Amino acid sequence: MTAAMAAGLRAFVEELVRAGLQDAVVCPGSRSTPMALALAAHDGIRLHVLLDERSAAFAALGMAKVARRPVAVLVTSGTAAAELLPAAAEANLARVPLLLLTADRPAELRDRGAAQTIDQAGIFGSHVRWAAEVPLMDGAPETLAQWRWLAGRAMAEAAGVGGGAGPVQLNLPFREPLLPGGPLGPEPDLAGAPFVASVTGVRRLDPGDLDALAGHLRGIPRGLIIAGPDDDPALPGAIARFAAATGYPILADGLAPARALPGAGGGEHLARASRWLDAHLPDLIIRVGAIPTSRPLNELIARPEPELWVLDGDAGWRQPAPRPAVLLHADPAATLDGLEVRMGRAPDPAGWTADWGAARTAVDGALAGWLAARDEAFEGAPIAVLAELMESGVLWVGSSMPVRDLDAWWAGRRGVRVVASRGANGIDGVTSSAAGAAAVHGGPVVLVTGDVSLVHDLGGLVTARLLGVPLTIVVVDNDGGGIFSFLSQAAANRPDVGLPSRFEQLFGTPHGTRIADVAAALGASVHEVDHKSVRDALREALADRTPGVRLLRYPSDRQRNVELHREVAAAAARTLDALA
Repeated sequence: MTAAMAAGLRAFVEELVRAGLQDAVVCPGSRSTPMALALAAHDGIRLHVLLDERSAAFAALGMAKVARRPVAVLVTSGTAAAELLPAAAEANLARVPLLLLTADRPAELRDRGAAQTIDQAGIFGSHVRWAAEVPLMDGAPETLAQWRWLAGRAMAEAAGVGGGAGPVQLNLPFREPLLPGGPLGPEPDLAGAPFVASVTGVRRLDPGDLDALAGHLRGIPRGLIIAGPDDDPALPGAIARFAAATGYPILADGLAPARALPGAGGGEHLARASRWLDAHLPDLIIRVGAIPTSRPLNELIARPEPELWVLDGDAGWRQPAPRPAVLLHADPAATLDGLEVRMGRAPDPAGWTADWGAARTAVDGALAGWLAARDEAFEGAPIAVLAELMESGVLWVGSSMPVRDLDAWWAGRRGVRVVASRGANGIDGVTSSAAGAAAVHGGPVVLVTGDVSLVHDLGGLVTARLLGVPLTIVVVDNDGGGIFSFLSQAAANRPDVGLPSRFEQLFGTPHGTRIADVAAALGASVHEVDHKSVRDALREALADRTPGVRLLRYPSDRQRNVELHREVAAAAARTLDALA
């Protein structure tokens, strides 16, 4: 590495830090040596060294999601770069800021059989917001300026300047020698201001458009607000003010911060087809945030009768239902506040708001009574217990059954951040992401996940140990893919479809892994819990801030779980029928 290269690295990393980089995840490798040394030498960066590139990328995603700022992940050349794709795809859809730094061979070694070399420039395709090839450092002032420019622009692009946040890639070719030819570390000789600074603001509707929309709203007394996951801290307050002005009830996804608002409820049971819902169909649905988890809630959104508005400040197109809709490409909080001040206070049309509130209270009471009467394992119970016990911290839920149980059983707590990987809705990297969240959050972090998700990401247990963070994992262990028992694939057990014996083989997929033994071998403290002991075990775990993974294994039966969920739905349906 020449002195010019060392100077370029110092300037590049300094620009990253001035643009807001605080955490960098580094995976070991040879070709990435120059950048790894430069990141490690800057005292403004917390360095996290992890072994597995795929797990490391998800850990960086967890950090970025919880910290709400870009996090870098550095890997060496070759298939190491390809390992970042799953996390990049999730970050792109979930709008999480990631900086993917992929070291590479120089051009003269590409496409000619050099070891550990693949075509990795632009390898992530449409799964990143922006990508660029960094030129080889030759010592020219113009090249140094380009390095500084690319660092600043990459951070701005990741943070969402000009659009939604998401992952970006910088491909960094390095020639040998790879060791420093000069000092690394902070660069005090650079000018005080960043080389490239970006200033942006929220998207706002024209006042005339707000006037017209507010006038339209005044003629629609039966409206409904559906709040999906969203990271804007200003949005819950804006939703509350708008709801007060319009009299529109709030149905909030379990992952939505708006779930903690007074009077907000979940849609898993209220939105199911029923005589009560037929009598309380809204004339207008206003949807904010990402797509909600609940199938009944999405089915309500897809019904053709209500008018549908979708607020998306990042100019996205997050509306999968094939039906007419108005997409308002403006900051949701600013839009709702702009409408609220134009509305005045709307009267409650024939008890519209009160009816929804009474239904929510009655269903919540029915569910609580049902759960209190159970004397057996129920997979939604850990979520219900955490809703009572957690007062602060992060609750990360798995993307299969846990996030669905969350929607039915999470009451909402203002001090608790609830997150999941719902961009691509996969089970990939769940444990690693939660470990990353614990690395940047000072409070308790709890992951509720399924056994298949845990087995899929066993490397995440190693990642959590290497990060040295306190992390509580509740694994609901039913030895297989429990969600498929609720889906159409369960028909594979029926002889009339021609696959009478294939359900367990293809979908149930029992794996027989002794999770307690494997987790203990990877450094976790393992505790077996059941429906009687899970409350005390979680209370103890939330109070314990000792670094390390505490794993609570909560066994259940897949078929019995289906029966119990049907019992819950029936109890809620009976309650709504009584109000119809």
